[in-house]
Amino acid sequence: MRKIRKGDDVVVITGKDKGRRGLVLRMLDDGHLLVEGVNKVKKHMKPNPAKGVAGGIVEKEMPLDISNIALFNPATQKADRVGIKALEDGRKVRYFKSNGEVLDA
Repeated sequence: MRKIRKGDDVVVITGKDKGRRGLVLRMLDDGHLLVEGVNKVKKHMKPNPAKGVAGGIVEKEMPLDISNIALFNPATQKADRVGIKALEDGRKVRYFKSNGEVLDA
């Protein structure tokens, strides 16, 4: 079970975008993920008429390492660490370490 998933509200804790919040758009298999509106770069794209792609300078999100982000805790309004615990019925759930609140109900 992963501690951070697609659709989670996260905060960047290190790097040039430190403090920025966004939703996880996509998880990549090698411990990286795309966060909406974070780590934007300008990329020079060649035109490709076969695919209908216009050339020029495109601004896009680049992947961040999973160690550089933390989940946003709405109760404390801060970034928080996440743990995994098993409930009495055998289900595994994620919870915030600071206040013990369960994420997956």
